Amino acid sequence: MKGRAAAEVIFREGVHAVQPEQLIRKEVAIPSGTFDHIYVTGAGKATAAMAWSLEKMLGDRISGGVIAVKHGHGLPLRMIRQISAAHPVPDEQGLKAAEAIGALADQAGKKDLVICLFSGGASALIADCPEGITLKELQETSGLLLRSGADIAEINTVRKHLSTLKGGQLARRAEPARVMALLISDVVGDDPGTIASGPVTADASTFEDAWQVIERYDLAQRIPSAIRRRLEKGRLGQVPETPKPGDDFFANVRTHIMGNNRTALAAAAEKAFELGYHARVLGTEAVGPAEDLAVYLVKEALDYQGERPACLLLGGESTVKVLGDGLGGRNQHLALAAAIALEVHPGITLLAAGTDGTDGPTDMAGAVVDAGTVARARESGLRPGNFLNNYDSYHFFEQTGGHIHTGPTQTNVMDMLLVLIE
Repeated sequence: MKGRAAAEVIFREGVHAVQPEQLIRKEVAIPSGTFDHIYVTGAGKATAAMAWSLEKMLGDRISGGVIAVKHGHGLPLRMIRQISAAHPVPDEQGLKAAEAIGALADQAGKKDLVICLFSGGASALIADCPEGITLKELQETSGLLLRSGADIAEINTVRKHLSTLKGGQLARRAEPARVMALLISDVVGDDPGTIASGPVTADASTFEDAWQVIERYDLAQRIPSAIRRRLEKGRLGQVPETPKPGDDFFANVRTHIMGNNRTALAAAAEKAFELGYHARVLGTEAVGPAEDLAVYLVKEALDYQGERPACLLLGGESTVKVLGDGLGGRNQHLALAAAIALEVHPGITLLAAGTDGTDGPTDMAGAVVDAGTVARARESGLRPGNFLNNYDSYHFFEQTGGHIHTGPTQTNVMDMLLVLIE
């Protein structure tokens, strides 16, 4: 099997290992006959599949539910209402979803169980606006943060303080009910407070921390004035802080992380071994600029001294500070940077893709490249460096080939980066 085809097979096997149905059946036990009502709520790119699996398990024991899913990521559900919303920049549907989720939590009583299904993408899909902030202002702020180069933990620190549900506030609204949070992690370190911006997790961050993120990325004069006023009031104690560790109602919350990037990489490594590759996992917490990670992976490949053929696997989530006006995502940008570096190094294939099946504001999961990628581009009169500098990786791969297209995978455990060495 040639490098490109093998890389995609290995990637898809890793994604298959974190499908919600098998994770829920393997990891979750729901007490029977203990509660008057069982309500289901949540949000994320994997949440429809999580809800579908839960409906199969619980059937009519579910008293009601509502979830927010990304447009195009829904599934046929019987008991649980779905609201499709936009990602990564929120829309009006996200407002409706947030209102419905809050209302469901409000109605839960002392003898009820609220099952919260959260996965990557939830922070954008639940687009609640605190008093004095409009959706347009929230959208503008989200766009600035996403293009700033800030990592997901920093972005979510700000999101928590521009919300009435995130940062533990949904748990406060569900009090006195019992809460079971089932999470599929899309963040480095699997911090429940960062996954989906932690709607049912105590928030150790503050308004001051949120403001520091704004200043760190030179956004203080660019964010809407209403956003700036809220953060300033919060820093002065004029807006209540998010719930903190030690607040009594968190005693009613139980959190379970069902799947993560490590799960996916282990399955991918096993598949690589089946295909005859000597697999090595380099880590699951890769962060930093996409171009830096491209340089790191190419260097690891060139310095590799072990048995061949080999498969090096790395998980995590890179960042991109967008300076051009092109179209792409962090994985396509990383792959293009790697392709340029690999032009004179045959025998190496690199794949960078998101396990959710989408990369940035595109319909692709990522891209796969080798030494021939840039050569083919130049033969067609294209200048790869220009595409990279304009952050236009999507249109580069659209013309040269190499895109990875999966459609919605119904899961999300960050990105998978793999290198095959022949």
